Order: sequence, then C-alpha cells, then structure tokens
Amino acid sequence: MPKDAISPPFGAAQPASPQPRRVRMREATFAEIKAIARRHLVDHGPEGVSLRAIAREMGMTAPALYRYFSSLNDLLLSLQADLFAELSAHITDASAQVPDDDVDGRVLTSLRAFRSWARTNRAEFALLFGPRGPHHLSGPHEGVALREGQRFAATFLTLFDRLLAEDRVPLPDSASFSPELRRQLDLFAECAGFGGENATEGALRVLTACWVRLYGLVCMEVFQNMAFAVDDMEPLFEAELRDLLTSIGVRYRPPGR
Repeated sequence: MPKDAISPPFGAAQPASPQPRRVRMREATFAEIKAIARRHLVDHGPEGVSLRAIAREMGMTAPALYRYFSSLNDLLLSLQADLFAELSAHITDASAQVPDDDVDGRVLTSLRAFRSWARTNRAEFALLFGPRGPHHLSGPHEGVALREGQRFAATFLTLFDRLLAEDRVPLPDSASFSPELRRQLDLFAECAGFGGENATEGALRVLTACWVRLYGLVCMEVFQNMAFAVDDMEPLFEAELRDLLTSIGVRYRPPGR
C-alpha cells in the first residue's frame, strides 16, 4: 500500500470535511444580510432597518429574504444575538488582561469595557438596551438572542457571585420586601440567568440597584440626556463607580492603576 494511503491511527484527529458549497453560500448570505442591517442601524437607527432596503442593496427581492429570516423582527433578534456576543467578547477580552485572582480589578475593567463599547457603538447599544417598541420582538432567533443576552449578563454575574462567596457584599433584610418586589426580583433573576445558593433575595436587590445606577448612567451618556449640562461624563461615571463599588466591598482604583 502506498505510504500516503495508510489510514491514520485509531483515535487520531480526522481532517474536517469542507461544508457543501450551498451551505457556505447560505451562511455568507446570512452574514451579508446582517452586515447591511447593522450598517442601516448605525446610519438610520432601529426604525431605519427594513427588509425592502436590504433586499434592494443586495439585488434581491424582499420576499427572497424570507428564506433567511421569517420577518424583520427575526432579523433584528439575530442581529441582537451577534451584538450581545460581540459585547461579551469585548468585556471578556478586557477582563482577561487582569489576573484572575484580582476580582476588584476585573469588576472595574469589565464595567469600564461595557461603557467603552456602548460609547463606540451607540446605535447598536440602542438596539440592545434602548426603549422597547409596543410589540415584543419575536421569531425563530428569539432563543439565541436570549442565550447571548444571558452570556453577556454572566460576565458580571460571575464576578458578583465571587464577591458574594467572599462575603463582601452587605445584604439588606429581605423580610421587609413586598410581594411585588419579590416577584420582580425573581423575574430579573430568571431573565438574567442568575441562580445558585448566593442568589438570595437580598443579593438580587443589591444587584438590581447596582445595575440600575451604572447602566442608567451609561444610558444617559449614550443617549446624550445630560448633554445640555455636562460635556464630559467620565468624571461622573468614575465617581459613581467609586461610590457604588465601595459600598459592595470592591476596592476602587482610578483608570490605568
């Protein structure tokens, strides 16, 4: 038998079979549709994304796009999933520059990375976190959008869980919580994918309060709600970061330290 005909030993890695051409072409079309949709999002906002405009740019008919996405909502959900994945990677890459045992540094770096991505990608941030329309987006890609959203949430939840495990976070007495508040905290935990022995009602109350304050400040910057009075939001963000994180046992360090 010729040498090059000898079968590889049992258990050896087999060369990956190339995908059929039609599969590669379909995936390339998916990617092109979403790339154009993102560009339209940046240029015109969420309301400026339409299947008809995308189809016209691609030299297709609008009905032809339904072979790839069941509706505009489904396309936006798929785009949301991609953007959540991009945001998660941005935060994870930044956090990876900090030693794993430096939880304080990772918390600070992750929150600053969230703000930097939001400021650089304002239209994309609006699609992910902006006001919802009168109808909830739904479609076949709803599940993947939710999973990627929870992966994004996990970049912070994992760090918060470590703070809880180290008993750093002062927790409120949940006995005073109303049934309505408990219900909302449960919904938040379910949506974010936060569970485990540390996910108590008191921990969820602290977590939601932290998120509202920091996320709210980033929203105000991205949507320029303070532009009439403030020309640089970074000092406000850092001051809020210092005050808030100190209250949950995180040692604040200015950027670059």
